[in-house]
Amino acid sequence: MTASLFRAALTDVDGPALGTWVKLPAVESVELMALAGFDFVVIDLEHAPLDLEAVSGFIAVALRSGLSPIVRVPGIDGGLFQRLLDAGAEGIMVPHVDSVDEAERVARLARFPPRGTRGVGATGRAGQWGALPRAEYLRFGQEEVVLIAQLESADAVDAAGDIARVDGIDAVLVGMADLSLSVQRDESDPYVRDLAMRAIAAAHETGVPVGTAGAATPAAVGASAEMGYDFLLLGNDAGFLGAAARTAVAGARAAVAG
Repeated sequence: MTASLFRAALTDVDGPALGTWVKLPAVESVELMALAGFDFVVIDLEHAPLDLEAVSGFIAVALRSGLSPIVRVPGIDGGLFQRLLDAGAEGIMVPHVDSVDEAERVARLARFPPRGTRGVGATGRAGQWGALPRAEYLRFGQEEVVLIAQLESADAVDAAGDIARVDGIDAVLVGMADLSLSVQRDESDPYVRDLAMRAIAAAHETGVPVGTAGAATPAAVGASAEMGYDFLLLGNDAGFLGAAARTAVAGARAAVAG
């Protein structure tokens, strides 16, 4: 029996499981994130110009590297869900899930009957190209695949507990940037933090883990861990590359000037 690397990270690591976004169209990004020691990556189809062929390669490298591949989709699209899951994605992250109705619709698309409407495609990577017994392919899809609903509005926070209770929703992620924008306040505003704390408490009451995304700094990670998040997304591959490049150039110019 195969097991979800993401689910294992939630229970095996000391503190929140750590991941990052992958936005660059280079498979080396995934390999480098695995070598860095992340527990999972979220391949970003919402805010990055990635195509399905590239994403399929990312998933393969992640799985071979012991890194859980989650894919964030741009919206609710059953055909896209199915292709990503059969390509071997361990989970799907869905942005802007604001209601129970939306959560139920998403959950149905990601599960096989009788829980949902996902079709059987066991000859893809998820079925080891037809080599995996059908029963195990179906079990993984029903029990191991992770569906993460993003809570990114005040309405979503109000419905957080009910969304988390939907059969098939395995985790939620509080999207602080869009949440703060929805109420026209800064992310640092105490009101926005209170909304996040309400979402965390409501989801935890149902036993569902909660994550968020933020800066890859000790201070930011410490603050998120203190709030009770179970998994964190730290920066992204493009940001890491840019920051390292700026540091190198600044250091070089300082050395020459000195």
